[in-house]
Amino acid sequence: MDKKFAELVGIILGDGCIKNYPRHRALQISFNAVDDLDYLHYVAKLVQEIFQIKPFVKFRKTDNTADIFLFRKSVVDYLLRKGLKESPKWGRAKIPPTCLTKPFDKYVVRGLFDTDGCVALTKNNGSLYPRLELKICPSPMQEQVIDILNNYNFKFKVQKLDKGKIRIRLNGKEQLRKWRGIIGFSNLKHLKKSERVLKKE
Repeated sequence: MDKKFAELVGIILGDGCIKNYPRHRALQISFNAVDDLDYLHYVAKLVQEIFQIKPFVKFRKTDNTADIFLFRKSVVDYLLRKGLKESPKWGRAKIPPTCLTKPFDKYVVRGLFDTDGCVALTKNNGSLYPRLELKICPSPMQEQVIDILNNYNFKFKVQKLDKGKIRIRLNGKEQLRKWRGIIGFSNLKHLKKSERVLKKE
């Protein structure tokens, strides 16, 4: 286990899927081709560095999305041995035990937030007020992420949504500063938004 692989685990738990069919074995990670283009290149480089295989990138112009693919049985088998689950993730997604120890747990959360989270900025008395939000599908991963954030003493709220989903919300500059100091961002989109708020301090 290392930090880079732990971050990739979080990315896969967010916008990735593992396909393990007899004639189709692949790791697939999906992106918004407009908003996440920089992050797509970051993840492609991360995947290549970890597996020493250059991934295939496919752009779908009709819906402005893109996918990273690794069509390798050995990669799929390795990820499954490490404790990740095959697609679909609904009701099954789970952070592998080896990724739940410090410091690897926070890199899993980074990868998960960079793919499935958002930094929302609203105006409050003329200044920007930040809010970190992360939605998680019904699965054991919900309690695992909550436990990790509690272990790092974050202050957050958990909102129950429809169909068993939850939204984790961290409010204010203090929690944003703490997030940047402990978890951090690899997605430039989130980093730029956080800098809009914190650079004026």
